[in-house]
Amino acid sequence: MNFLTRFSLKNAVAVFIISFLLILGGLYSFSSLKVDLLPNIEFPQLSVEIVYPGASPEDMNEQVTSKLEEKFKSIEGMKKMQSSSFESIAIINLEFPFDTDMDEVERQVDSFIKDTKLPENVQTKINRFSFGTFPIFNISLFAKGDTDLEGLLEKEIIPELKKINGVNSVSVGGMKEEIVQITIDKQKALQAGLSLSQIKDQINEKFLSFPAGNINTDTLQIPVRVQEKLETIKQLENLSLSSPLSNMQGAPAAFQANGAIKLKDIAKIETITDQSEITRYNLKPSLSMAITKKQDANTVEVAEKVLNVLDDYKDELDYAIGFDSAEGIKKSVETLIREGLLGALFASVAVLVFLRNVRATVIAIVSIPLSLLVASIFLQRMDISLNIMTLGGMAVAVGRVVDDSIVVIENIFRRVRKSKTGITDELVEDSTKEILKAITSSTITTVVVFLPLGFVGGITGEFFMPFALTIVFALLMSLVVSVTIVPILAKFSFKKVPPEEKEGALQRWYGKTIEWALNHKSLILVLSVVLLFASLAIVPKLGFTFIPNEEQKTLIAAVELPSSTSLEKTNDVSLKIENMFADLEEIKEVTAGIGSRDFRTGLKRQNQANYFINLKEGVDVAPFIKKLEKNMKEIAEKEVKGAIVGVQELQSGGPPSNNNVNIDLYSTDLAALQKAAKEVENYLKSRDDLKYVTNNFSDKQKQIVVNIDPEKAAEYGVSGFQILGTIADQTKPVQVGTLTLDGVERTVQLSYDRDIDSLEALKNTLIFTKRGLVPITELATVEKIDTFTSIQKLDGKVFARVSAQIVGDNIQKVTQDVIASVKNDVDLPKEVSLEVGGGSDETVETFKELGLAMVIAIGLVYITMLITFGKARIPFIILSSLIFVPIGSLLGLFIANEPMSVSVMIGLLMLIGIVTTNAIVLVDRIGQNREQKGMAIRAALVEAGKTRLRPILMTAFATVAALIPLALTKSSGTLISKGLAITVIGGLTSSTLLTLIIIPVVYELFFFRQVKAERKMED
Repeated sequence: MNFLTRFSLKNAVAVFIISFLLILGGLYSFSSLKVDLLPNIEFPQLSVEIVYPGASPEDMNEQVTSKLEEKFKSIEGMKKMQSSSFESIAIINLEFPFDTDMDEVERQVDSFIKDTKLPENVQTKINRFSFGTFPIFNISLFAKGDTDLEGLLEKEIIPELKKINGVNSVSVGGMKEEIVQITIDKQKALQAGLSLSQIKDQINEKFLSFPAGNINTDTLQIPVRVQEKLETIKQLENLSLSSPLSNMQGAPAAFQANGAIKLKDIAKIETITDQSEITRYNLKPSLSMAITKKQDANTVEVAEKVLNVLDDYKDELDYAIGFDSAEGIKKSVETLIREGLLGALFASVAVLVFLRNVRATVIAIVSIPLSLLVASIFLQRMDISLNIMTLGGMAVAVGRVVDDSIVVIENIFRRVRKSKTGITDELVEDSTKEILKAITSSTITTVVVFLPLGFVGGITGEFFMPFALTIVFALLMSLVVSVTIVPILAKFSFKKVPPEEKEGALQRWYGKTIEWALNHKSLILVLSVVLLFASLAIVPKLGFTFIPNEEQKTLIAAVELPSSTSLEKTNDVSLKIENMFADLEEIKEVTAGIGSRDFRTGLKRQNQANYFINLKEGVDVAPFIKKLEKNMKEIAEKEVKGAIVGVQELQSGGPPSNNNVNIDLYSTDLAALQKAAKEVENYLKSRDDLKYVTNNFSDKQKQIVVNIDPEKAAEYGVSGFQILGTIADQTKPVQVGTLTLDGVERTVQLSYDRDIDSLEALKNTLIFTKRGLVPITELATVEKIDTFTSIQKLDGKVFARVSAQIVGDNIQKVTQDVIASVKNDVDLPKEVSLEVGGGSDETVETFKELGLAMVIAIGLVYITMLITFGKARIPFIILSSLIFVPIGSLLGLFIANEPMSVSVMIGLLMLIGIVTTNAIVLVDRIGQNREQKGMAIRAALVEAGKTRLRPILMTAFATVAALIPLALTKSSGTLISKGLAITVIGGLTSSTLLTLIIIPVVYELFFFRQVKAERKMED
């Protein structure tokens, strides 16, 4: 790379112009990067949502879920399949490895669904998961004055929002719908022999419109269309119905062939307003708008445009934001940028302290903006967003990108001060060439340690890849800057420099220390090993987690009442709970949704109320959640027996925290399974080191079963579907569909004027047969039984999962303790088998993968140095400095009370590259002394140590200083900040101090024969 230095010195103006253009390009790229909280990762998961109106959980499981599961089992590479069958709805979740082609999987799943013989009125929907699928906003909307808010939303605001580039979907909860309700007189319909289904079919027949071929004339071909349409409610009222009794003997005269019966004769037709879900904000009725963005859209930009649209209508509506991910993103980005800038300032001060020359300091730190801005160009070209991982990479790289420039400028500065001729192109070129091998190999070494991240599978590898790429781009650019721009700036800046002073006190002391260490090798090595093992003894006390827990100030809460509870009753209970929320001073705002989609399962159920709760600053979250849950439980239980209440912190997304423990129970005996799940749930709730205990095996509910007698049904000429239709008509409205009447598109539904409201009423329901009207008890037995409200399966086997989150950061210890206690202390029925797992298993697996990545990284570093130095022994000498990295890292984590985590492991991986840099700079000088100056080994070691002491300390302290703001941060985004920064600071400090002593000792040991020979010659 020496040709770059030569070219730069001869073409300084061109290099400055290129640099200026790169800065402009970098600024443009940085400003145009998409801003997001997390890397845009699509999870390799599919969710199949199945709707089968009226089906019980058992029917759902037998007729739909099990059939689909059997088909899905053959999909290659599937890791896990989990299903939940509820009343009328089922969800099947499929999970795959991260390198799976999800488009192909989705095509397979769609094909399997089409090939499976499912009941006629089953509807299916396939969903994909990514961070883009989570809403970026939850906004409550209120009308001003007499504004028709729903009309305004449908006609103007939602179309405007959908025009925004990047908006994926806009959904509004709490909307009212105009329905044409046709209420049939049950007695009159019975006399006419008409069921709701028959009336529905006759209404739909009047909306006939079909092509009927073409008429060919001499010159034209004219298409023919046959149509018959009801266009007004009046026409609907006057619709003539044909009765099945019209051609039967003995039928009432009104229904003989010539008798006409109109819909209005047996029904009341009216337009009513229906609301399937109720939404409120701080007890005030509102509409609740959720907005999702497209996967590759800029969250902050989309959020700003959405608010701009709403602000255009501020004369007609008010809004309040209950959840805003863009605000959190802005805060995280601002924090990391601030910490990065502070890091750059601290690194600059560290360089100034050592060089004591402002010009030299400015030259050294010029690589910071250039390297980071050029890295931004690469990120933009690769469509990587500006998120906490890329910003974290920049913040971490700030200290490291100055290293090469520091070494170059220090060497030029030192050589100029020694020179009698002053600064010349030759001197600058020679000074740069002298340390070129050292800085090139040290930079490439730091870069190659990130390659093994590709071996880390799953979400961890996906998440840290943008972080690694940011550092790699920045480091490679810093190397180019150090051999091009730095020499040019040095040439113009060091015209007048004072001559070099004699050796400083620090250099003299260090020279004596090396001499002493070389004479006491055994003692030095023993002390180092003792320090290493003492630090390793700290590990069990640190705790062991995937990502440290972080308190969130937004809670999600839910209350679930028995499945038969009406929306009105759920709303009554919710109002009492919301009033309790309003009385608590810790709560800032509450967004409530009754009958709306559940935040966790995505199911819409009228027996459930969900809440977004924003807390005030300074609230101690953990104890407050317990208090809140207790209050909610008391209110709900007082109103309705069997209510289930849950409160927990909103998950911020990103890699799973893996701080959960799962107890999976399997049995074909559902009663035994329920009992076992309850026992385990009670035990987990009794532990103080667990929170948010959930049990997916729901309680039983009452159900009425009609068992048809096949012989009696055949005798009366009645089919099972006829009985089903008759009962269904009287227990729930029949949807006719969406019809355009009086120019307005409306939903039309049919129902009887009297519903079946008791078991006796159901038994007395009359069925029309060939022998006339008979009660249902003539054809079937009707009984009330207890049944389960849902059926859960994992990989096709019925199971119950009891889960809990672990309090604190020592997840492995708590997990092992919980598993042992469940196995030994909880009395489970014999029919139930037990499997245990959770986040601890995945965390251990990830740590193993990261451990393997470190081993591979060390191997790659060895190969890089072998190629650079060409001697097998030299890389071993350099790598010896890594042995003492854990000393400072583990001690730093212990002092800061930080657990072992994935970010700590990434920090240790980084240290492999950073620490070897110092050793390379020292060993390279030793080699030059021996090969070019013919010095003896010991003399070469002492001279190299004194000469390289300043650049080694400068680069180490610049990196440490740059990371101090990250280590001290209290803001969110702990994925890459605190644990990683403390690890690098501690490890780099200890290894730098020990490297300066250990490397000379190990060097002499590796060349002991030559040293012996040289000592003899001296004697």
